[in-house]
Parts: sequence; structure tokens; C-alpha cells
Amino acid sequence: MNAANPTMGNSSRYNTVAGFLLYLFIAISYVVNAMDRSVFAQLTTYVKRDLHLSLSEAGFVTTVFAIGFGLTGFVAGYLLDRYKRKNVLVVGMLIYSIFTILMALSSGFFDITLYRLITGIGEAMQQTALWTMAGVIFARHRNLSLGGMNCAYGVGNFLGPIIGIEIFLHGSMSWHLPLYVFGIIGIIYALLILFFLPQDFSEYGKEEARLQVIADKVKNAAAATNPYFTTRSITIALALVGIANLLSGTVNYSYLGLYPTFLKAHLGFSPTDAAVATSMYGIGGFTGLISGYLADKYGERIIIFIALACSIVAGVLMFNVATELWEQVILSLIFGSFTSGFLFVNLYALTQRVVPAQHVGKGSGVASSAHYIGAGFSGAIFGALVTGMGWGSASLIIMVVLPVLAGICIASIKVPPKQV
Repeated sequence: MNAANPTMGNSSRYNTVAGFLLYLFIAISYVVNAMDRSVFAQLTTYVKRDLHLSLSEAGFVTTVFAIGFGLTGFVAGYLLDRYKRKNVLVVGMLIYSIFTILMALSSGFFDITLYRLITGIGEAMQQTALWTMAGVIFARHRNLSLGGMNCAYGVGNFLGPIIGIEIFLHGSMSWHLPLYVFGIIGIIYALLILFFLPQDFSEYGKEEARLQVIADKVKNAAAATNPYFTTRSITIALALVGIANLLSGTVNYSYLGLYPTFLKAHLGFSPTDAAVATSMYGIGGFTGLISGYLADKYGERIIIFIALACSIVAGVLMFNVATELWEQVILSLIFGSFTSGFLFVNLYALTQRVVPAQHVGKGSGVASSAHYIGAGFSGAIFGALVTGMGWGSASLIIMVVLPVLAGICIASIKVPPKQV
């Protein structure tokens, strides 16, 4: 991937190698984020026990960060238009890292819920900044670039449960210690980004996009009259892809929030075995690079349809058929591949595609908000359904009905041609 974007007018001073290394530098911050986020689900059983929570309350605490994420995503898109992307990223990392540490000091449902909610605010700021950088700086290969970011998230999602449970097991079985460790790691890496990420890299294309908006207004250029980019068409497209993203987020985080609990409480897995099975989801995220390449070649929509179908099959088998560790490992890998590696990446890319180039930041904010608003309530919803009808029936509602509705939304979108 070359950091120079031929659509932006001025070429970047960074060659391919330097651009890739800087891309890797910011991508590692997403690894840190994923480790921080994913470790809590492994600790939910013990938090539930020590803080005397119900299953629905424990599920809500696990995924409540996504409500803060969803509400902040819209705002983060506007922050990126007004402030430096790097600063938004760093502040976001500091917020979720500090409040991860505070979670370890919680004494009950309300304070741990509040702290977990605020971590989502920081995560939204970081993710929106990261994915905007990836989508703009490497616009010619946007899907591949976003797929790489998701691959980084997969690395963190793989490492987080394994490292976290080892810290837990070797730290007097205390669920507090992993939160301290991951919070401190986040603070350290945020400071590295602050001092060592070049501003002309993080802000690449911002000024050129602003000038292009002015030029379009003066010349009444095609971008201003493009039938795909009328106010009505943009609103409809964003609403449809937003609903699909919301439903996808609900499915994804129903799994992420309560899957470890399902393995331990329903199937009787040990903490280590549950962590191994859950970590396979993170490895599945590595397929983001493949899905990005395929989407650049064939378009996002066909990839989304395939991902939805495969996630339905994996989800049904996971919660209704498989009982052995090796079966859960394979299904978790498949589920992670298609929900994280394929579905999330291409829903995000499609959201950026249905808006004009100068509004990619706002599009990223919409994508983040839609996905995580659904995710925020997923733990409580799934937990309540499980309490009322059992794991099998509840999983059919989450893993089948919601993806089908998401597919209907995607099929209804009028997708514009590529802008780069």
C-alpha cells in the first residue's frame, strides 16, 4: 500500500515502506484496544460472582461499553473534521485505558457499568480516527487497508483472552489484575503515538479534501450533482447500511459478551479451554485482508451477503450442536472470520463509499455508532432471552433472524461507483 493518494493532488513524502511502517504503528494501537476490550468477557463469570450480578446484568456490563461507543461515534466523526486525527486517537486511548483501571476498583453494578460505558467513548474516538486514516491515506486500496486494520484487531482479540486468563490464573485468581495490566499498556502506547506519529501522516488528505469542497462549490462540479450523492440518496443509503450495521453489531457482541459464559456454564469448559475457543474469533479477524482484497475486486455487497450466510450457519451450530472443544474452536474461527474479517470490514467500507470523499470522517462516525449502539444492548438482550428460553432458542433469534434482516437492508442500497 502506498501512502500517496493520487486523488488528493499532492503526493505524500512517505514512500511505500515508510507508509507501511507508519500504518503498522497505528495498527498496533488497535491491537492494544482489542486486548483491552476482549479480556473482560473472560472475567465476566468472576465479576458476576464477586459483585453479585444476575446473568442479564453481567451480560449488560460486558457489552455496555458499546453504548458509549455508539453514542460517541457520531460526535467523533465531527471531531475529526475539526481537530487533528492523532489527537483524537490519543485522547480516546487514554480515556478507555484509565477507565479500564477504574473498573478494577469497582464495588458494584452501577460503578462498574459506568466505567465500562465510558471506556466505549474512548474506543469510539480511537477507532473512528484509525479507520478514517486508513480509508483516506490508502484510498486506492481502501478495503484492503481497512481489512488490515481489522486484522490488527484480530491479533488483539486473539492475544487478549489468552494473556488475560494467564494473568488471572497466576495472579491469585483476581479479575482485577488483568484490567490493571491492560490499562497501563494502553496509556503507554497512547504516549508513544502522541510523541512519535508524524502529523503530516495522520492528517494526510485533510486539507486537500477541504479545498476540493470549495472547488466543487465554485465550479458546480460533478460531485455536487452526482445522483448518488444527493441529500436524499445519501440519507437513505446511510440509514440502510446503518440498520444493517446495528443488527450486525447486536449479533457480534451477543457472541462476544456471553460466549465464554456459555462455554463455562452450559458446556462445562474450564477457563483455559473457554479462552482458547474464544481467542479463535480473533484469528478469524485475520481474514480482513482477504475480504478487503476480494471487495476491492468484486464489491462490498456480494462479500456481505456471503458473510451473513456463513455467520448464520456457524452461529446456529455453535450454540445448538457443538459440544466438544475442537468443534467450538473451529466454529469460533469461522464465526470470527465472517463476522469480523468479512462483515464488519465491508459494512464499514460500504458506509464510506456511499458518502462523498470529503465526508468520509462523518461516514466513519456513522458506521461506528450504528454497529456499537446495537452491540451495547446485545449482552442484556441475549442474557434475557437465554434466561427466558434457554441458549438454543435464544441463539436462533440472534444468529438467524437478525442477519436475515441485515441482508434485506443491504440488498436495498443503491451503491455508487468507486470514487477513486
